[in-house]
Amino acid sequence: MAIAGDRSSFNRVPAPGLVLVGIASVQVGAAFATKLFVHLGPGGTVLVRVLFAALVLCAIWRPRIRAHTARELRLAALFGLALALMNFTFYEALDRIHLGIAVTLEFVGPLGVALVGSRTRVDVLWALFAAAGVALLGGVGGAQVTGVVLALTAGGFWAAYILLNARVGRTFSGGDGLAIAMAIGTVPLIGPGIADGGSNLLHPAYLAAGFAVALLSSVVPYSLELEALRRLRPHVFGVLMSLEPAMAALAGLVVIGQGLSALDVLAIALVVIASTGATLGARGPAPVDA
Repeated sequence: MAIAGDRSSFNRVPAPGLVLVGIASVQVGAAFATKLFVHLGPGGTVLVRVLFAALVLCAIWRPRIRAHTARELRLAALFGLALALMNFTFYEALDRIHLGIAVTLEFVGPLGVALVGSRTRVDVLWALFAAAGVALLGGVGGAQVTGVVLALTAGGFWAAYILLNARVGRTFSGGDGLAIAMAIGTVPLIGPGIADGGSNLLHPAYLAAGFAVALLSSVVPYSLELEALRRLRPHVFGVLMSLEPAMAALAGLVVIGQGLSALDVLAIALVVIASTGATLGARGPAPVDA
């Protein structure tokens, strides 16, 4: 999806550059989102993000509900539910553990999709790499255990998102399916969002910040990645997406000062290596950014 009508500016940027900018945008958006937690809570923050993303995507694509069958709309609803639960559990995890750790744990979801049905021994090695990374990151106590569980749960919903995204892409034209799903996904977030954010959800400054997070975390990366996918082979796109945990760690350090231990860095590296290896050996769809 190109937000602007003229794609010439996109065409001047190498496709790998578009993917990397999209990844950076997602993680910087997530880092900035944590600054809203003190005012809106994770529930209020994710509500504002998804709501604004839905409004922007619907304004761009102008989906026609009546043009789709009940079966197609049910598919979009499932997609939207997976999207909502993925973002909600991820933001709840971010409220408890560092961004780089949360994204690395969440990345187990798409990595699992790449490894499902594997018949090669080398893919067992990638699974062991990923398991070792998760074990290193999971060796924490107290409130962090809840954060680890939430991040892994978000990864499960990310896996569902990827599988449903492929079906939505085949069923709907353009960005209609995503726009409808994003709008539907807003509904289950209303209750937790109001409970967390309360009257602060009406504060202009927090709404403006939420709009910026929506652009950084949803609209901009979706646009860049869709354009990149027109010019990149899926396995190349997947390898680039495997850098996401490392980019998350960098964004956490630069934007919100979240340092990581040497053990954390090793764990993230193991998951990145596992994801890269699995992507190069996979024949299925590459991970799609959430």
